Amino acid sequence: MTDLTGKTAVVTGAASGIGLAIAISLSKAGARVCLADIQKDALEHAVRELENAGGSVISVIADVSSEAAVRSLSEEVFRQVGMADILINNAGLQYVSPIESYPIERWDQLQSVILRGAFLCTQQFLPHMVEAGWGRIINIASIHSIVASPFKSAYVSAKHGLLGLTKTVALESAAKGVTVNSISPAYVRTPLVEKQIADQARLHSIGKEDVVTRIMLAPMPQKELIEPEEIGETVKFLCSNAAKHINGHNLVMDGGWTVT
Repeated sequence: MTDLTGKTAVVTGAASGIGLAIAISLSKAGARVCLADIQKDALEHAVRELENAGGSVISVIADVSSEAAVRSLSEEVFRQVGMADILINNAGLQYVSPIESYPIERWDQLQSVILRGAFLCTQQFLPHMVEAGWGRIINIASIHSIVASPFKSAYVSAKHGLLGLTKTVALESAAKGVTVNSISPAYVRTPLVEKQIADQARLHSIGKEDVVTRIMLAPMPQKELIEPEEIGETVKFLCSNAAKHINGHNLVMDGGWTVT
C-alpha cells in the first residue's frame, strides 16, 4: 500500500531537517524525488545522500517565495521527469521577537516563504495532478497552526493560514483524484528548532536545556522531541492508497499537547 514506484515527488525545503527526512522516506518507497531548496551546498549534500542510498533524485535551487522561481522549478521538474504526482510544501523558517519590535521585513519574509510559497507551488503543480487524475499535496504545518506561542507572531499567523489553504484546495480538488492534507508536529529535532532554542534562551534569559524542558516540552505529555524520520513515515502513509480518503485533514503529531 506504500509502494510509490513510478511516482515523482517534489519536496521544498528539502536540503535538511524535516524536508530531507521526507525525501528519504519517499525515495525508499520507490518515488523519484526532486529536492528543492535555496541552500546550494546543503542541497548538493542531500542529493549525494539520496544517491548513495540508491534513490532516483534531481535537485533545483529555488526560492519558493518567488513566482518566477516556482515557475522555473515546475518547468525543470517537467523537463527532467515529465510529471509531479506528489508535492510536499515544507519550506519554512523562523524568527522570534516580541511583536512591538518584530521587524516588518521578517514578517513579510515568513509569510512569503511559508504561506505564499505553498500557494505558488500548489498553483503550479495541482493542474497537472488533476489532469492525471491522481495526486497528493501535503503541507507541513506546525503545532503553531493550532495554538500560539509568545514571540512568534509571523510564524503562527503563516501556519494558521496554511491550514486554511489546505482545506480550500482539498475542497476544490476532492472529486479529481487529488488529496490535500497537512501535518502539524510539535517540536521536531531539526536545525530550525536548535536555533529557536538559542533564541528563546536569549529572550527568556535562561539556559538552553531549560528552554527544552520548561518551554518546548512542558505542554507535551510525551516529554521528548519528535524525530524527523517520524514525519517522513507519516508523509509516506498519506501518499499511499491506504490514505486515499483522508482529505482536507490536519494530522496533529504533538505528543498529547492539545488533548485537553
